[in-house]
Amino acid sequence: MPNTIKLRADAFRKAVLLAGFRSDYGLAKAMDVNRSTVARVFNGDLQPGAAFIAGALTALEPMEFHDLFEIVPAHSVRTPDANDR
Repeated sequence: MPNTIKLRADAFRKAVLLAGFRSDYGLAKAMDVNRSTVARVFNGDLQPGAAFIAGALTALEPMEFHDLFEIVPAHSVRTPDANDR
């Protein structure tokens, strides 16, 4: 399994507030993604994809990748087993 990218939720939320965005709608518009995508990534229901990452880095400039995201090594990603379903 390849490495994955995880949102640094606390840092992301702080950057959003510092940038002056007061709603997921305004942020999503500036990122050029759907509002539901912002909410789902922030809640951990969806991994950030290329469009989300690029949009976040554009909308939240001068933040950089490592400020908002972390790379999670494949061996530390837990996959659900039968007991989780």
